[in-house]
Amino acid sequence: LRSPIMAPVPLVKRKIVKKRTKAFIRFQCHGPFSRGRVKEAWRKPRGIDSAVRRRFRNYGPIQPRIGFGSDKRTRFLLPNGFYPFVIHNVKELDMLLMHNQVYAAVIGHAVGGKKRAAIVERAAQLNIKVMNRKARLTTEETE
Repeated sequence: LRSPIMAPVPLVKRKIVKKRTKAFIRFQCHGPFSRGRVKEAWRKPRGIDSAVRRRFRNYGPIQPRIGFGSDKRTRFLLPNGFYPFVIHNVKELDMLLMHNQVYAAVIGHAVGGKKRAAIVERAAQLNIKVMNRKARLTTEETE
């Protein structure tokens, strides 16, 4: 009898704290003259006299700056407690053999169906969590 393999769990589950969750918006994207022509996506103001660029108090939207960065320990951490690790072939899974409680495999976008199936199968043998294991799996219909 084979013993059932437990699903990998993160070694340390840290609480992810974001300093700001609202998006940074572009200056003058709302107003009587923009009329939807200026989108909300952040762009840095570059005018030579711009009060927003010069960061005058109470003028314009809040700009992104280094202080809004995430904690170094939780910067790329996924909500399930793992760090993502992009892989493109079965051989790259071997790097995660000793780190299966810290990193979770993410199959690369350009990987095809056959290689995806091989990666998922090998990850199950090595007890490595694959985040997008159900992507591009086709089921053959019996006629």
